[in-house]
Amino acid sequence: MAQDYLTDTFVRLRQKLRWISGRILPDSAASEDVLQDCFVRLWQRQYPLKSEKEAEALLSRAVRNASLNERRRKQTVPFEKDIVDDSPDYYSKEKAYAELQKKIEELLTDTQRYILEEKEYGGKTLEDIAKELKMEPAAVRMQLSRARKTLRKALKDEQ
Repeated sequence: MAQDYLTDTFVRLRQKLRWISGRILPDSAASEDVLQDCFVRLWQRQYPLKSEKEAEALLSRAVRNASLNERRRKQTVPFEKDIVDDSPDYYSKEKAYAELQKKIEELLTDTQRYILEEKEYGGKTLEDIAKELKMEPAAVRMQLSRARKTLRKALKDEQ
């Protein structure tokens, strides 16, 4: 019965859900992928839904959150570029990079340092890092965010 609510609501609201995702993601193919992934994940979990209204709320929230996560995943840019590319010559870039490395060593915890290095320089995904550290991906994302914020603040205070 709960699965019927989920399926019926998904089919009925597909255009609305695509619009929600499309407002967050610029690529329509990515929006469609998010819709399908959300439906499959929700279907597998078999939430105890009692009405179509509950199914609509669950689907809307899941699509919105998954779209935001997808946008964040695609927007990551190596942190080093933001700092080093401002310098006009090679020596200045090397100096900026050395200063950044020093800040990383001084200000970040071992976990934050590992996550930052593996994500930005090792090219690993947050999910892979989470598995290695036996942490939740959300916790890894939070640690990465805190590490970047700490470094940005330290660099801003320096100027």
